[in-house]
Amino acid sequence: MKKIAVIGSGTMGNGITHLFSQNGFQVVMIDIVPGALEKGLQTITKNLDRQVTKGIITGDSREKTLHNIRTSTQIAESEGVDLAIEAVTENPEIKLGIFGQLDQIVPPGAILASNTSSISITKIASATNRPGQVIGMHFMNPVPVMKLIEVIRGYKTTSDTTRIICDLVKQLGKVPVEVNDYPGFISNRILMPMINEAIESLFHSIAGVEEIDTVMKLGMAHPMGPLRLADFIGLDVCLAILNVLHEGLGNPKYAPCPLLINMVAAGNLGVKSGEGFYSYRENAKEPAPAARFRNGNLATSV
Repeated sequence: MKKIAVIGSGTMGNGITHLFSQNGFQVVMIDIVPGALEKGLQTITKNLDRQVTKGIITGDSREKTLHNIRTSTQIAESEGVDLAIEAVTENPEIKLGIFGQLDQIVPPGAILASNTSSISITKIASATNRPGQVIGMHFMNPVPVMKLIEVIRGYKTTSDTTRIICDLVKQLGKVPVEVNDYPGFISNRILMPMINEAIESLFHSIAGVEEIDTVMKLGMAHPMGPLRLADFIGLDVCLAILNVLHEGLGNPKYAPCPLLINMVAAGNLGVKSGEGFYSYRENAKEPAPAARFRNGNLATSV
């Protein structure tokens, strides 16, 4: 594989673009919003600068990485790639539409992958005439740093496709873990109920934001508490995944907490919106818990 298309330039899309381009692949990063492409490229540049400052890469490597990237607002620019990776919002209809288009654009031998964190690969593959060449590549955030890539086999994904992608993941210096196609796969089927239970504990005033996160960090050796992690993932993403789990498995234990539903409806999505369970004010060295959640008091204004 030499040429890669990444559909989406958000947090995951620009991270995937960064990873492949830094490893010598020619990458076209595609997004229908020009401003999003510009922001994505700025993020990649900033992260590369940080790597240079820390001595992880050289200035020459930085320039080569940026040289490997081009951007476009047209999905037709994915023509001729060996692999197309979709990394857009967790919306089944949007993903199905993209895969239907990609199936008509990329070469017959190309592989189509989705970075979905919970949506069925089998369902996504049904929008194409090449279900055997459709696979899940669930990258972890931040993509250039995290070692794991969850490789999800759809019902018709071939062994050859799986082998090619697992070999590619290793080539990128990552660790592939192969899982089967069921709601939430492995990572989110285990992670999201834990995050949801942390939100439930806050909702029922069992403990405050810092207390819940401290228990999980110091007591369970988690590098980040579940509420802080939810902010980092995006509360809208957490809600979308829980809805997929709840609908797909039909088990009430996956039902999202009412507090999470309300926060997403109010636009408090975590880091991306500036406020979630913590407030992310400019120039703050560390985010502080939003006042309305201290000690479970949801009525106090910020």
